[in-house]
Amino acid sequence: MKEYEIYTLDDYEKFIGAEAVDRIWEKSSSLQDFHVANINATYYGGGVAGLLSSFILLMNSVGIKTGWRVIQGSPDFFSVTKKMHNALQGGDINLTDQKKYVYESVIYENAVRNHLDHDLVIIHDPQPLPMIMHYTKRGPWIWRCHIDLTSPNRELWEYIRTFVEKYDTVILTLKEYQQELNTPQLFFQPAIDPFNVTNKEMSEEEMQERLDHYDIPTDLPLIAQISRFDRWKDPEGVIAAFKKVRKEVDCTLVLLGNIATDDPEGKDVYESLLECQEERIIIMSRQDTALVNALQTKAAVIVQKSKREGFGLTVTEAMWKGTPVVGGDAGGIRKQIQDGENGYLVSSVDETAERILKLLKDKKLRDKMGQKARESVKKKYLLSRYLENYLDLFNSYETSYTLKSHRIGNEFTD
Repeated sequence: MKEYEIYTLDDYEKFIGAEAVDRIWEKSSSLQDFHVANINATYYGGGVAGLLSSFILLMNSVGIKTGWRVIQGSPDFFSVTKKMHNALQGGDINLTDQKKYVYESVIYENAVRNHLDHDLVIIHDPQPLPMIMHYTKRGPWIWRCHIDLTSPNRELWEYIRTFVEKYDTVILTLKEYQQELNTPQLFFQPAIDPFNVTNKEMSEEEMQERLDHYDIPTDLPLIAQISRFDRWKDPEGVIAAFKKVRKEVDCTLVLLGNIATDDPEGKDVYESLLECQEERIIIMSRQDTALVNALQTKAAVIVQKSKREGFGLTVTEAMWKGTPVVGGDAGGIRKQIQDGENGYLVSSVDETAERILKLLKDKKLRDKMGQKARESVKKKYLLSRYLENYLDLFNSYETSYTLKSHRIGNEFTD
């Protein structure tokens, strides 16, 4: 029988050292009987699903029984929640009673289907947020919001705040996203799994095979942006910058994305971009993590020209591979990139083109920035650190919430 490999905390020793591994094991020792549920809106597509797929396995590897459930919803539901997502990032929304009904009724149905008798429940992003209204809590409930909340639509925020303040803790990505809440707020930056298919080291032959499979030419320098097809990622701005760049340096642009099941706008954005496609502008919708790895490694420059970005794990992934990133001066990208040191931050098409050109013309600069980028990820953004953030929080509940003795039973309530 074939042996299946799941990487554990001990495998991180070569990156973080034995002392850090021992410290994390010690923090997990009092949590061995905890049962944790994570709930979000999609199993694939976007950074949250990618983060959960590895993080939950790592949690289980240290003895914490951790599960993952994905809510079910109609097209109308996901249309509403996408509008909410956009509004939380500063967009407009016509928040009608009908939209609220669709949102709340679908979540009620999911609450009926999901029997959450766990010691801890972690709800991710706004889609499943109201589930807390339908349970008698057995232990702490956490709302983990991965969205850029720099300037949320105030009407929408006041509406969802009624749900948010039912939670024991809110976790946001950056302190800049902090809101006025009665609920305590913590700030955890996401992280990457260095062992998964997206991030593990590939041979030249493996990378070339993936690129050849999709007819991506490598005779000229590659520039790539890898992200969901979303207007906030500004793919049109990337194409405009590329057209300026190639007036001076021949190169190829690849826009690789996917269409998440909880993002009904993604298909429209993708199809609108196809009219820009030409021989040296390749626009692809594929779910192929090995291709992502190959592009992030082989590209001369990775671009992530986001206007809003909760964190930007595709930036982290590229930096881990030693590839310089030109990123939008927004949200979590700003936290990862120190402008001019381990990448560049940009706020316009012209700036984007200038920075790409500077990197294309100077291989020593690319190598230097790429090395610094990898070191910063190794120090700050590996999944072992993210695990430790959660262990510290869980252990604080062990003291303040007395989880082990809080066995009153979690009942569904209408």
